[in-house]
Amino acid sequence: MHRYYDIKVPYQDVDASRRLRLYTLENYLLNTAGRAADDSGFGIQSLLPMGWTWIITRLNLEILTLPTHGQTLNIETWVEMNAHMLSIRNFRIYLDDALIGQAKSTWAILDLDKREIVDAFGLPMFAGSVDGDELEMARSRRIRMGDAPEIERTHVIQYSDCDYNRHCNSCKYLEIMLDTFFPLVDNCGIRLDINYVKEVHFSQPLTTCVWTDSQLVHYQQKDHFGNTSCIATISKLDKLSGR
Repeated sequence: MHRYYDIKVPYQDVDASRRLRLYTLENYLLNTAGRAADDSGFGIQSLLPMGWTWIITRLNLEILTLPTHGQTLNIETWVEMNAHMLSIRNFRIYLDDALIGQAKSTWAILDLDKREIVDAFGLPMFAGSVDGDELEMARSRRIRMGDAPEIERTHVIQYSDCDYNRHCNSCKYLEIMLDTFFPLVDNCGIRLDINYVKEVHFSQPLTTCVWTDSQLVHYQQKDHFGNTSCIATISKLDKLSGR
């Protein structure tokens, strides 16, 4: 089932250019996913009594323009597929009835005590949850890693970075990336591809490495053992893929 939700952009969600922060837009999508799942009967309200929660593992986002304060976004969302312990949820983003963005996200269900992914899609709550409507988006760019980074900065995960899942909130990874290096995109279209690889927790260091070229910015975040926690690219976008 396709569901639709309105979100009015408040003053505190825009940056110095008076445009919605990219990581706040991600947060809007994640909150919309949570509302839609709860309204469909398989959200966190249903999972938490079993000791489970949803976690996002991947987000591919395209946005032609970032709105300013006082504007209202209408976000459409639906589940494309549940398979192999992963759920694909899609989004379309509208402003004044015009399609300005789209996103494809991949989710899993985490056992909060065991910190393991759970195969739960056979439960009755998920019956009829898949719409099957595919969202066509271009494949994400290959993440550049291996060379010495142009910028490297370490952030220790703080109280304000953590959420009820007892790890660093997914939007905080992107916020830390943008605080390390913010690409000047002049409010043109933006493509964000972000993969969440390994969770980090309170008081642990997270090192952000940055590489840039003429087309895009590459980010890699590593934990204190040097393991990759999160990788992402941000690039300019002329039009929505598949259009």
